[in-house]
Amino acid sequence: MVSIPFEECIEKKIAIAIVGPTAIGKTRLSLFFAEHLPIEIVSADSRQVYKYLDIGTAKPTLEERKIVPHYFIDICNPDDYYSAGQFGKDAENVVNEIFSKRKIPIIVGGSGLYIKALCEGFFEEPYTYEDKIKAQKIRKELSFLSKEALYSKLQEVDPETASLYPDKNYVRLIRALEFYLLKGIPISIYRRTFHRKPNFNTIYVGLICNRDYLYSIINQRVKRMWDIGLVDEVKKILNLGYSPELNSLKSVGYKETIDYLFGRLSETEALELIQRNTRRFAKRQITWFKKVNFINWFDVSIKNFEKNILSFLSNYIEKVSIFN
Repeated sequence: MVSIPFEECIEKKIAIAIVGPTAIGKTRLSLFFAEHLPIEIVSADSRQVYKYLDIGTAKPTLEERKIVPHYFIDICNPDDYYSAGQFGKDAENVVNEIFSKRKIPIIVGGSGLYIKALCEGFFEEPYTYEDKIKAQKIRKELSFLSKEALYSKLQEVDPETASLYPDKNYVRLIRALEFYLLKGIPISIYRRTFHRKPNFNTIYVGLICNRDYLYSIINQRVKRMWDIGLVDEVKKILNLGYSPELNSLKSVGYKETIDYLFGRLSETEALELIQRNTRRFAKRQITWFKKVNFINWFDVSIKNFEKNILSFLSNYIEKVSIFN
């Protein structure tokens, strides 16, 4: 087995980020790393932060979390607001704590903005208490607009930020417009002005495979989620008093299951729609990460690809040692 000079990794403060589309095997690879390296895992998944959303977000199991510590899982209630910027600040502190324990932080996730905020830097959100009160009112007013209307408004006031969201992500459109209406400046300009770099470096490991192979994995995973209790999970969340209109419950898997429970979809329709929407989500993730030039890609359909990754990391870190 290839040996990674992990002491160099710790001394140079080099974290490893495992990225790629949903269902590709990021969690599995991180657990493989745990067998060969002293690591702790930072989850960079914008849905796994929520309590009770377990099956539909494919959280690592409790048994897997006992093997190696995981951070940023189950830290929020479904109705809490938690931004990528806040994650960037919180997770940087955790990454430094992991280094202080003489371990390597493994950042695992498919949320591009979370990865970017942590590994490339974040901007400080200048919200006072009064700003937060005003922001709540602005968000409520914007919530009555359609995605298309929000996108059109953002194109007018901040075309640079609008270009980042071709999928017209509802939450992110509202966030960008809220900032502009509150501060009177596009969030894109503010980010460039007050961008804060992290105090560690990152090696990016990207997982990829043939599109048909990935879609097959996705279809099987969604069917398994449905079979092991996704419907009961959603029932439990709603019975706890959480609104089906929450942003956390509008994510893929939950919104379709809610439609099924309210009689708007049949079981077959709901299952097929979750599979289709998950495939589309994976496609958007691939598009996002393919634009990042410094990701080192590995095909998960190749036999022993995990060993190839370990070999790559060993050579990479040794080169860093030579040139520093």
